Amino acid sequence: MNDPVVAARVVAVVVLIAAGVFFTFVSMAGVIRLPDIYSRAHTASQADTLGAGLALAAAAVVIGFNVSGFKTVLLLFFIFVTNPTAAHAITRAAFEEGIEPWTETDTASTEPDREGNR
Repeated sequence: MNDPVVAARVVAVVVLIAAGVFFTFVSMAGVIRLPDIYSRAHTASQADTLGAGLALAAAAVVIGFNVSGFKTVLLLFFIFVTNPTAAHAITRAAFEEGIEPWTETDTASTEPDREGNR
């Protein structure tokens, strides 16, 4: 590992994967914790897209400049385009079905029921 280029690639891959895992966990926590479909879709479309994008960027760095690396970059672009578009379509369908966004006066989803569940 005396080659500085290899060392820089390893550091870049580790940083990209760590950031990707962080944003994926943020997305997971948001989907579990947030109260309504609109908030959950917002979290999933942004944080999950960034997490998957960073992980794919790390894969592209490992693969290098060849056909497989180019396919990885195309997959990255595909995820960046389709994930927010799908979240928009889901939230639009929820809106058209009449699902109301959560407001601070809605306490049904935040107060525990008789068994202590939220």
